[in-house]
Amino acid sequence: MSKFCTNCGQELNEDTNFCINCGKKVNESNEVKESVNQNNIGNNSDKKSKIAAGLLGIFLGSLGIHNFYLGYTGKAVGQLLISILSCGALSFVSGVWGLVEGILILTGSINQDANGNPLGE
Repeated sequence: MSKFCTNCGQELNEDTNFCINCGKKVNESNEVKESVNQNNIGNNSDKKSKIAAGLLGIFLGSLGIHNFYLGYTGKAVGQLLISILSCGALSFVSGVWGLVEGILILTGSINQDANGNPLGE
């Protein structure tokens, strides 16, 4: 039976101490997942688009749309509430916040969604 990294889902050799895909250390007792739900980890169809997330952050950042897209609902609701509850008076604050996050996403500084899956191109 194959073993898989608990962080990224990469198939591992029995005697591996580090995952060759993500670099995470395998526990001393070699505790790794014996089976992986192929629909959740390591499946390229689950990747969110880095370009889409970045552009959403730049153009709709004041509403937190990029954070909803990436699964960061807490930050997204915060940005949305700042804009709505202030009747737009403070939307520039969350707009700058979204602009900065959009640029960070496009440059690769933010490279994972809320579930830890890497962003695709």
